[in-house]
Amino acid sequence: MPCLQSESLESMDPDRTTPGPSSAAGTEESFRRETVTAPLTVKDVSWFFSPLWNPRSKTRSTRFKDGVKSNQVEAWLDDHSDFTRAYFLRRASAVSGPQAESPLPRVLRNSSDQSDLLRKGHHHLRPSSPITSSHMSPLMYRLVPLSSDVSASPDCIDRFSPDVCVSRCPCSPRSPRSPFSPHSSRFSFLPCQPLSPICPSSPDLPLSPHPLHPSATHSTLCGHGEYCPWMMELLRGGLSWMGSVVELCQGAVLHTGELLAAECCSLSLVKKDCGGRSTLEEVVAPTALGCLSEGNLYSHAHLELVKGIMGCALATGSPMNLRDVSGDPRFDLDDDQSLKIRTVLSVPIKNHRGEVVGVAVMINKTNCCNGSVSAFTNMDEKVLSNHMDVLGLFLDNVQLYESSRQEAKRSQALIEMAQVLSKTHCSFEVLLSKMASTIMPFTHAQYCTIFIPRKQTPVENEQVSFSNVIHLECEELGSSCQIYRREHDISDIDQSYALQTLVAMETLKMSQISEETITSLVCCPVRNERSENVIAVCQLMKKWSKDSDDMEAFNRYDERLLEDLAVYCGLALQYAQAVMITEERRASIEVTQEVLAYHITAAEQEIQALQEASIPSVESLHMLDFHFSEFGLPEDRSTQATIRMFLDLNLVQDFNIEYKSLCQWVLSVRRGYRNNVPYHNWNHALSTAQSMFAILMATDQLMTIFSRLEILALMIATLNHDIDHRGVNNSYIERTQQPLAQLYGHSSLENHHYNLCIFILNNTGSQILSGLSAEDHRAVLHMLKRAILATDLNVYMERRTEFFTLAKKSRVNWKSEKKKDLLRSMLMTASDLSAITKPWPEQKRIANLVTMEFFAQGDKEKQEFKIKPIDIMNRENIPRLPYMQVEYIDDICYPLYKAVSRLFDTCSPLLDGCKKNRENWMHLAMEAQDEDIENSKCVMLTTQTEE
Repeated sequence: MPCLQSESLESMDPDRTTPGPSSAAGTEESFRRETVTAPLTVKDVSWFFSPLWNPRSKTRSTRFKDGVKSNQVEAWLDDHSDFTRAYFLRRASAVSGPQAESPLPRVLRNSSDQSDLLRKGHHHLRPSSPITSSHMSPLMYRLVPLSSDVSASPDCIDRFSPDVCVSRCPCSPRSPRSPFSPHSSRFSFLPCQPLSPICPSSPDLPLSPHPLHPSATHSTLCGHGEYCPWMMELLRGGLSWMGSVVELCQGAVLHTGELLAAECCSLSLVKKDCGGRSTLEEVVAPTALGCLSEGNLYSHAHLELVKGIMGCALATGSPMNLRDVSGDPRFDLDDDQSLKIRTVLSVPIKNHRGEVVGVAVMINKTNCCNGSVSAFTNMDEKVLSNHMDVLGLFLDNVQLYESSRQEAKRSQALIEMAQVLSKTHCSFEVLLSKMASTIMPFTHAQYCTIFIPRKQTPVENEQVSFSNVIHLECEELGSSCQIYRREHDISDIDQSYALQTLVAMETLKMSQISEETITSLVCCPVRNERSENVIAVCQLMKKWSKDSDDMEAFNRYDERLLEDLAVYCGLALQYAQAVMITEERRASIEVTQEVLAYHITAAEQEIQALQEASIPSVESLHMLDFHFSEFGLPEDRSTQATIRMFLDLNLVQDFNIEYKSLCQWVLSVRRGYRNNVPYHNWNHALSTAQSMFAILMATDQLMTIFSRLEILALMIATLNHDIDHRGVNNSYIERTQQPLAQLYGHSSLENHHYNLCIFILNNTGSQILSGLSAEDHRAVLHMLKRAILATDLNVYMERRTEFFTLAKKSRVNWKSEKKKDLLRSMLMTASDLSAITKPWPEQKRIANLVTMEFFAQGDKEKQEFKIKPIDIMNRENIPRLPYMQVEYIDDICYPLYKAVSRLFDTCSPLLDGCKKNRENWMHLAMEAQDEDIENSKCVMLTTQTEE
C-alpha cells in the first residue's frame, strides 16, 4: 500500500474519495488490463503504522496478515487515479533522476516547485527501497516500466496540495527544537527520505529516541521509507538503551506530534492510588512543536483544560477528536482559552490486555504553509492511535524491565539492612545510622533523618514533638560516596514535614522547585505493629540525578525503599525495647530471687540449733521401717530425721558436704513447702524420702546397682519432688493458663519443683553440691531432673510397661544407663505412692487428706469453669470413696509394687501393705453396698405401707 502522510490518507477513506481526473483515464484503463498473478505481501513491520490498520479492528488480519489480493490493489488504484498517476511520476523520477546533494528536502510552497523536484529526482533512493530491494513485490515490477512513459504534467501535480505532498520537515526553520527531548542532546535528526509504497507516515518524521546513524548511502526517516524508524529502532534497540519510561514516552509523543503537525503535545500515564482509583500523572509536560515558542506556552488555565480533556479520554477509553473545543458543551472556555486551544486530539494508550495505561493529547493541527490551525482528521486519529498502541505494548516491557532492576536493588538493600540488624551494636543510634546509610546510595538522597518522638502522656492541646534525631549526610567522592552522621541540635533541623507525617500517620512525598527554595523529600512513619502507634519518622531529602547535577523528585521505588527502612527501623526499635524489657525483667528476677532467698532461708538461730542438736538414731526414729509414720512428729524432729538419713548413707562424708550447709539446705527445703496444702506438704516429702531410704538400706542389690552419685541424687529428689506444690494438678494449671503452664507446657508442676530445687541448691549457704567436680555436678543435676519428672503419673504410665517386662525376667543386667534410669524412675514413683502401703490407720488418715485436697480442686472447677469434675475430685462422690480407692490400688499401685517385689524381695513389705489396705477398702465398699441395699429396701417398704 502506498505511503501517505496524514492528510493524503483521507483520500483512502470511501466517504472522502473524489473521482480521478480525466487526464489519468488512459492510465487507469491500462491498469485495469494488467493481471496481477502474485499477491502483494507486507515484508516489514511498517504496515503496523498504516492508518488503515487498526490493532483493535477484527478485520485487520484479512488486510495484512494474509497479504493484499491483486484484485483489491487494482480496485483501489482504479478508485484513486489522481494519487496513482502522481505516485508513479514520483517513482519514475526517483529511479531515473540523479540523487540530490542535500539529504534534506526543501519545503515546497507551490506546484511548480513540486514539478521541478519530481523532474530533477530530488527524492533519494535507499538500498532497501521497493525499487531496488529484493523485497519488492511482483506488482511493483509490473508497474515500474509504465512510469517511464508518463509525463510530469503540472495539471496533474497541482491536484496535490502542499499539505498532501510534503509535510513540514523537523529540520526546517519551523522546527528549531529537537523533536524528542527539549532539554537533552541525546536525540538527533536524520535526513528525510522518499515516500515508500508501504509506510503510512508523513514525509517528515522525527527520529526515535535512540539516534539513527546514517549509512554510507542514505538514512531513512519515517514517511519516506518502507518502515517507521521509531518503531524499528525500538525493536532493534530493545530495552538495553531505554533509560526510563519517561524517555520512551517522550520519543513516542514528540514523534507523533511532528508527524501530525501539532502545535503542542503532552502525555500522562495512569497511576492508581491506595484506594484503587485511577488518576493521570503527567510524564511529558505540554511541549511546544513548530512555531509555538517557549515563551508562548499555555497558562495554568489552559493546562487545566488539557487535563480535563485527558480525563475524559481516560474515563471513556476512546479517542476524542475535538474539531472546535469552544463549541463543545462539556468544556466551559474563556476567551483566552478559546483563542489558544482550538482543536484537540486525545487518544488513550492501552496495553496488550486492553487496559488504559495513559493518555496522549495533540493540540492545534497547524498548516505548514500559512501556519493556520485546522482540525485533526480521522486519519490523524488512526495514525496517533496506532503509534500509541505500540507505545502501550512497549510500556509494559519497559516498566517490567525497570521494575526488575529496581527490585534487584531493593533486594540488595534489604539484605544489607538485615545483615546490619543481625549484628550487635554498641548503641541503638549506631544501629539506626547504619541501616539508614544502606539505602542512601540506592535512592541518591543527600540527607536522611530519623526523628524519634518524645514519650509523653496524652494531654489536651499538647503538641507532639521529637526527643531525638539521627541525621546522615551523603558526600559524593567521584564514583563512590561517603556518608557521615552529623551531630545536630533538634532545633537546627526542619521538623515540619516530619510532624505532618507523625500526625497524619501516612507517607508524605513532596517535590517543589522554585527560584527561592528547592524541596524534594519523602517522609514515612515507623509503626509499632502491636499498638499501631508511630514510634519514629524516616525522611529522605534532596535526590540528585546520577547523570547530572540537577535535582530529581523521589520516585515510587525510593518511596518503597524508605518504607522498607521504616519496617527495619520498627524492628530495631522493637528489638531495642525488647532488650530493655529483658534487662529490666532480668533485674527484677534477680531482686525476686534475692527476696525469695531471704525468706526461704532459715534464721541463723534455727540453723545453729539444728547444727548443734543431737541427731537421734534411725532405730529410735524407726527410719528403717517400711511402716514409718511422720504423723505427730515435731518439725525439729523431722529435720533431724532428714539429717540422719544423709549421715547413715555416708553422703556427707563421701561428697564433702559441709554440715552447716546441709542443715541450712534441709531447713530451706522444709520452708519451700506450703503449710496450707492438706497432703502435698513437708510431711509428704519426708515420708517419700524415708521410703526411698528404707528401700535402699534394706536392699543390698540396689546399693550395688546405683553409684554413690545416684543415691545422692535420689535422696535430694525425694525431698524436693513436690516442693511449692499448690494443691492442684497439672490439668488445672493448664486449664487456668497459669504462668507455670506458659513456662513449661507439660509436667508444669514437676518442672517447677525441679527449678526451685536447683534454686535452693545454688542459694548461698545451701550449696551442698559445692564439693562435686564439674562433671559430677552436671550428672547429678541431670539425674535430679529425670527423677523429679518421673513423679508425674503420666510419665509413669508411659514407662511402666517396659519396667513390668523387665520384672518378669529371671535375671536383669542393670549396667546400662537406660535401665538404671528406668529403675530410678520406678523407685521414685514407689516412694511417692508409699502412703498406700502404710498401716490401716495411717492409710485412712492420708486418704482423707488426699480427698480433701482433690475435692477442693473440684469445687474450684465447678465455680470457675461450670463443669462437672472427674469422680475422684467430685465432692458428691464421698460415699464412693472406698470403690475409688480400690480402683486406684488395682490400676496404679498394686502392679508397681508387685514388679518391685519380684525384682527385689526385700521390698515385699510394700506389696503386703498394699494388699492389706486393698482388703480394708474392699470391706468398706461392701459395707457401703449392703447399706445402700438396706436403705433401698426400707424405701420400698415405706412406699408399700403408704400405699
